[in-house]
Amino acid sequence: NITMTTGFGVDTLKGLAELLSAGRDNEEDQELDAVQSPYVTPASIGPTSTSSSVAGGAPSTSTSTSTALGALGPSKDIWSSEEVKAFDYEDGRPQPEYDVVFKQAVSAEDVFLGMGLKSPTTASCEKLLVKVKLPGTQLKEVELDVTKTFLDCRTPKYRLGLHLPHPVDPKTSSAKWLSEAETLEVELRLNRDYEYLNS
Repeated sequence: NITMTTGFGVDTLKGLAELLSAGRDNEEDQELDAVQSPYVTPASIGPTSTSSSVAGGAPSTSTSTSTALGALGPSKDIWSSEEVKAFDYEDGRPQPEYDVVFKQAVSAEDVFLGMGLKSPTTASCEKLLVKVKLPGTQLKEVELDVTKTFLDCRTPKYRLGLHLPHPVDPKTSSAKWLSEAETLEVELRLNRDYEYLNS
């Protein structure tokens, strides 16, 4: 007689659980408990800081002098004030419509023959074009400020604070006002990491 069962019984599952847990030793349990601890935070990754006592018994922590971003001094900030531009979002002016377009210069060899090193990705683009639609605005009312990572466009009616997807060179960038379309076009030259590969 051959008997077939269609599923696992409670005893079978208990036996399987005992079989799988029998191979674990105490060291593995301690490592697993340490990983599942609620006190693991992003700050616990990397080199640990040392603590020492100062007069009065209060612990003092010393910070590491080198980080992944470089030496930032005694501050624990992950960005420098130059990298982050303050932007007041609560001034009441609406954000205008805008488009961000990547541009690259291609030749017939790149398009038809595929002989160049360029690809259709944004890594091969040389410029970033930001088109800001400002209806009811004149050129003399537009204030534009561009840094390496941020574009700030202000008018009496609108305000746009745009964090750019790639670093740009504000000194070699240009802007053009299209009066019929009431649109500001800002052409920004990208600072690419591997410029020599894409030229």
